[in-house]
Amino acid sequence: MNALHIFLGMVGPWQLIIIIAIILLLFGGKKIPELMKGLGTGIKEFKDATKEENAQQVSKKETTKDESKPE
Repeated sequence: MNALHIFLGMVGPWQLIIIIAIILLLFGGKKIPELMKGLGTGIKEFKDATKEENAQQVSKKETTKDESKPE
């Protein structure tokens, strides 16, 4: 079992309701959509950066293969 499975097994529905209520009290109902939008934007930028990095690695490998081929 991984740690996430153990953690989720310990959190029941009442604990989740309490956690959500605390978050609402801390940030308020109007601030939460802004926080989620910012989180979504951050995740999208992270995915784009990893895709770009992977594309650079693939092109670098292809360039290395082309240089190593005898003519």
